[in-house]
Amino acid sequence: MLVDEVVAGCGRTEVRNRSLPACAMAYFSIGMALHSEGSYEDVLGLLTDGLAWTSGDEPIALPSKSAIFQARSRLGSEPLQKLFSRVATPLAGAGTPGAWLGGRRLVAIDGTCLDVADTPENSAYFGRPGVNKGEQAAFPQARVVAVAECGTHAIFDAAVGKYTTPENTMAGEVIDRLTPGMLLLADRGFCGFPLWSRAVATGADLLWRAMGNMKPRPIETLADGSWLAELRPSGNAGRKATPLTIRVIDYRIDDGRRNDEPYRLFTTILDPEDVSALDLAAAYTQRWEIESAFDELKTHQRGPRTVLRSKSPDLVLQEIWGHLCCHYAIRTLMWEAADQVGADPDRVSFVAALRIARRSISVARDFSPSGH
Repeated sequence: MLVDEVVAGCGRTEVRNRSLPACAMAYFSIGMALHSEGSYEDVLGLLTDGLAWTSGDEPIALPSKSAIFQARSRLGSEPLQKLFSRVATPLAGAGTPGAWLGGRRLVAIDGTCLDVADTPENSAYFGRPGVNKGEQAAFPQARVVAVAECGTHAIFDAAVGKYTTPENTMAGEVIDRLTPGMLLLADRGFCGFPLWSRAVATGADLLWRAMGNMKPRPIETLADGSWLAELRPSGNAGRKATPLTIRVIDYRIDDGRRNDEPYRLFTTILDPEDVSALDLAAAYTQRWEIESAFDELKTHQRGPRTVLRSKSPDLVLQEIWGHLCCHYAIRTLMWEAADQVGADPDRVSFVAALRIARRSISVARDFSPSGH
């Protein structure tokens, strides 16, 4: 099994038999994400009931909360991270609505933050945002930068780290893993020459909203109103650097507001006959699909205003990777269901799918407050 292979590859396989082996704790970490309001005992109870039901065995006696915590600590975060990287891939097929433009797979990058338990260890490792008058937020935060497939909301790559690590720094890690055939959408916060050139080197195509202070040098106006330009790094570095040729698309959205803000997009798709400026501007709205994916994970799967329970940095990372594995598993089931009937995955309710996934593990049981 893949879980056993990943656990063994991380050197977490037990030397002696334990009541909570590492492979079971990998499933438990994903189960915590599926049932984020459950206590350790509740989640393990559901997991063991479900495993007993599938095997026909009697449910095992549950270990104590302390034993579960120690087993989580022995597992650590690396196996969950490796499991996500092995499993998570884009899902959309050729006919998936909203997933493609000009033969390129639409994907989007963005970042989000998660509140973690307020312990000295978490605070020292992750850091926390500042608030008014020099005060700090109530909870430390972990930062997640991810890439999601626009047509399915499947988060298939991510970097997880400290709040104190800038978003653009973490973005480089996932950008390096882009592949040809993708069209990456990004907001203007990511749009700078260093990340742009790094993303171009992967062979993927880009469609990013430009920052207002970026002034590419015009080369040629094209038939559809877009124009070719040279993009260089700012400052003295730009004088020696080899410029990159980009295509610039300027437009406004007429939504009835007086002060409608102009949009400027940069893209690596240079030929208007390949993809028109109008189609690119329309496709850029798909960037918001990753915001919807984050909302699914943070509001519905984790629970609104819920603080991650883990008290130490490595277990926080384990918990977050468990959430990412869980969200990907649910989104995979949703895509499979939609694909079988030729429907748009966006028309399938994530809340309903989450409810079904929770019921599928075992019979319903009452949860007690987590408290840890």
